[in-house]
Amino acid sequence: MEILVEDTLTAMADLLEQPLERRPDAVREIMAPTRSSIPMPGDIVDIHHNGGGFRADADDPRYLPAVRRMIERDVLGQVRRELALASERLGGAKQPDLVKVMFMLGNPDHEHLMKIAGGYYGMGGGSEWLYLLAWPSEEVIGRIGALAVHEFHHLVRFANVVWDPVAVTVGEHVVAEGLAEAFVRELLGPEAMGPWSSMVTGPEYERAHELIMADFDLAGMQHTPAYVLGDSATRNFGGEPRGIPDMAGYAVGLNLVDRALAATGLSAAEATVLPAAELMRRGGVRP
Repeated sequence: MEILVEDTLTAMADLLEQPLERRPDAVREIMAPTRSSIPMPGDIVDIHHNGGGFRADADDPRYLPAVRRMIERDVLGQVRRELALASERLGGAKQPDLVKVMFMLGNPDHEHLMKIAGGYYGMGGGSEWLYLLAWPSEEVIGRIGALAVHEFHHLVRFANVVWDPVAVTVGEHVVAEGLAEAFVRELLGPEAMGPWSSMVTGPEYERAHELIMADFDLAGMQHTPAYVLGDSATRNFGGEPRGIPDMAGYAVGLNLVDRALAATGLSAAEATVLPAAELMRRGGVRP
């Protein structure tokens, strides 16, 4: 498998030294290769801003030092190396011939990115592209490669398990997130895991678990993200909140996966090729 990591850090460093009026077009140029993979209408700059990307229409003295820090820390090299490790570990599964990575700088003033998503997130699984976005705080900068691994796991999983937007269930989506985090832990250690699966505990977790399990078989991708990302993100996307605490699907998904892996003796890598219903059945989590 070939891994192509776009050198967006150099491109963004150059962009941030240009006059402000030129920056939106520079963002469009950087992100143009992924346009067909981002299923949202509208200007790619608006999508970038709304998703928590750095502002192309405002000067901010924090941006350029953040990009230079990531260049110095070889963040894109980290991404490439950890994806190669992940590909090797998942060698028994069908994989794409080519994976492309697009990384963009986040906006440290974007409330959802910083307060709910933990400062970083990614998208992957629907095309050959992995899209990563982060504000590189000290807590985040060393985990961007692990974020790429999480998204790469989705890509590999759904090259082996059918993801039909019409038929995919809440359970499949929740388990996919839990399994991706279990794989990151297995490959890189618990310190590499994202914060999402530990954000919801106690009564909020129990409420989320009950709601997710009640609708485990609810089909349709128009429904499933609400159970993974929680009510704030669902409102932001214009969806119907389901009473799920923010990011609770990650915690529930990891708990379900851990129970199934413990019962079956499977590794996260081995479980990658199993549909959620089959993994839960083998683990005795659901009939």
